[in-house]
Amino acid sequence: MVIETPRTRLRPWRESDRALFAALHAHPEIMRDLGGPIGRAASDTKLANYMAAFCRYGFSRWAIETRDGNFLGYAGVMPSPEDHPLGVHFQIGWRLVRDAWGKGYATEAAAAALHDVFSRVDLQEIVAYTERENQRSQAVMNRLHMKRDPSRDFSEPLGSGVWQGLVWVARPVNPTS
Repeated sequence: MVIETPRTRLRPWRESDRALFAALHAHPEIMRDLGGPIGRAASDTKLANYMAAFCRYGFSRWAIETRDGNFLGYAGVMPSPEDHPLGVHFQIGWRLVRDAWGKGYATEAAAAALHDVFSRVDLQEIVAYTERENQRSQAVMNRLHMKRDPSRDFSEPLGSGVWQGLVWVARPVNPTS
């Protein structure tokens, strides 16, 4: 399965994506909002989780590439860990290579991923969260018409500190309303 957008292609992961995926997670600026870069082993584990989620649910974080096949990053919906502070839920997220920032790729790909999952799967809600300082992700959430829900903001340990998550919510659009 592949999702086409005007400028991108969202596709399932391949084993050959491991090095590009690891390079994305090794970049300090890209990973600043999550406590900094992660190593190859942690990156490989994350990719394995994405691949397993796709097998189990039929959706996951998708690899994003340009129409010419250049890797841009990922976007898509994943199930939360069972012990997440918000409880069990589905969360949309994205992460792009630095050269792709500010070009609308995150919004385009995330909108396609949301549309796909709401049209194929009976989910009534998908959340997104980011830290207060991550204005770029908050702007994407606003462009996706997600609604801010401060009552669900949460914190969790991250490294030697605490990560503060601000929460947004997406629900399927009812075509009859």
